[in-house]
Amino acid sequence: MEENKRKIGVYICHCGGNISDHVDVEAVRRQVEEKYGVTVARTSMFTCSDASQNDMIRDIRELGLDGMVVASCSPKLHLTTFRNMSTRAGLNPFQYVQVNIREQCSWAHSDDHEGATCKAAGLVGAGIEKAMRQEALQPIRVTSVKRVLVIGAGIAGLRAAIELADLGVEVFLIEKEAAVGGQVAKLGEMFPAGKKGAELIATLLDEVKKRPGITLFLNAELAEKSGHIGEFELEIRIRPVAAPGTEETVRIQVGAILVASGFAEYEPKPGEYAFGQPGVVTLAQFERLLRESGERLLHDGREVKKIAFIYCVGSRQNAETEGGNRWCSRYCCSTATHLAVLARKKFPVARSYHFYRDMRSYGKFESLYEEAGKSGSVFLRFHEERPPRVERDGDSWLVSVQDLATGGDEVSVPADLVVLVTGMTARPNDGLTRVLKLPLGADRFYNEIHPKLRPVETVIDGVYIAGSCQGPKNAGESVVSSLSAVAKAAALLIKGYVDLQPFVAYVKADACAWCGRCAAACPYSAIEQVAYGDKEVAQVVDALCKGCGACLPVCPLDATQLKGYTDEQIEAMIDVLAREAAHEG
Repeated sequence: MEENKRKIGVYICHCGGNISDHVDVEAVRRQVEEKYGVTVARTSMFTCSDASQNDMIRDIRELGLDGMVVASCSPKLHLTTFRNMSTRAGLNPFQYVQVNIREQCSWAHSDDHEGATCKAAGLVGAGIEKAMRQEALQPIRVTSVKRVLVIGAGIAGLRAAIELADLGVEVFLIEKEAAVGGQVAKLGEMFPAGKKGAELIATLLDEVKKRPGITLFLNAELAEKSGHIGEFELEIRIRPVAAPGTEETVRIQVGAILVASGFAEYEPKPGEYAFGQPGVVTLAQFERLLRESGERLLHDGREVKKIAFIYCVGSRQNAETEGGNRWCSRYCCSTATHLAVLARKKFPVARSYHFYRDMRSYGKFESLYEEAGKSGSVFLRFHEERPPRVERDGDSWLVSVQDLATGGDEVSVPADLVVLVTGMTARPNDGLTRVLKLPLGADRFYNEIHPKLRPVETVIDGVYIAGSCQGPKNAGESVVSSLSAVAKAAALLIKGYVDLQPFVAYVKADACAWCGRCAAACPYSAIEQVAYGDKEVAQVVDALCKGCGACLPVCPLDATQLKGYTDEQIEAMIDVLAREAAHEG
């Protein structure tokens, strides 16, 4: 066939033993070299290493390769690595195909060396067939405006707006509430700087006001979105303070959207550790009580001398708990120990007792745990299946637990105040989620593409997430993630254009007879109805298409195709794998 005239290079990775411990990579190399007559086939201990990449670059240039297959780990890890390498070598980066023989082969069949080797050969063969039929695609270039919408004026959103403005990007900053600052604005003294949350927010707000490139809208929400990365058309809905019950709308155009909508504090269920009764408060309520108290720490008119902190309320819940939060909220241990230290300093008579599962006061915050212990706090560790019991003891409370630190002895502590160390939960944002089509994780926080490699990007091009809307973070971590999102957004917008992946759907107009099924199936509203001669046909808006392929199977006339994954390519790959399966049978 004509495709076999292509000059294909194949590179199979040992992955330091992750693959070669269970797959005979040399046998795979020999098999594909003999069966497909590729121009070059090599193995490497680490194909992602600089040395291996230099070898590939040399092969591309000296052997004139016009297609390449790398059989290694998941494309999520190194697809961009090898595409960049292809570009440096002069090969069209979209004529590179990555085959996953680690997660999908070696690790999946570690108990079957022969079977794993056979499967790896089949997967590599399918990759070669795809590469032989791969067009030299070009990225889709769209223009971009140097404007960003930042959603949420908490510490992450304010910091992001300031940095974007300093980079020369115009910013629209919207806040759902009537004031900026989010949760941080409600805090007193913060660790380690000792600055109060309200003061920190006031400083950031002053910086925002100094920058003419930032427009702040309060009582505002994103109502509608259309367009694509580089040129989003948005409608902002504002509730004027001066005219309650009315709404105003503002239409803006931006190149990117940065979501920093924050979190919600876990609300204990009535009766959970006696919550709802006098003398039982959440972590945030205790922080406010401590901040607003005068010479004595009073609650409901009674002096508080003994405080019982119960940890992991709303975090690390058992699977049996209906709607239970399985994650660790991370900031709670540090916050509770910090408040215990502040309480002891401000009110020397106050004694704190900490009922905890595991202490996760990490990094620099570990000093808070040490200081709490030195200032008189008592720590009692409980097993997750035997949580503390909170019972009435006259006007006070009695908290009992089997303390693992003393071998499981039953310990009962009288307390004037019980503080439930509540964690973070995802903020209810159904309207925003619907408008932006943002993906949610099992924890109901917004999902990034990859927690390590693309930690602030979402599957919606041009929409970034930062701060605690994507998971529990303290204030410092929220700011760091917002600066990361700023760097990503600004890098795209400042140059005036954005290059998008070319793996998008397209419609064979001659075969199409508009029925609308593809448009109904598209989750990104990327298909529109247009005139074509004397008929109506479907047309894909390249900048909106994500290449998911949802439109392909619903077309009764087979008029839709996907670049890089055409019917011819997929059928050739299936044929290879089917032959391997028949051979094995």
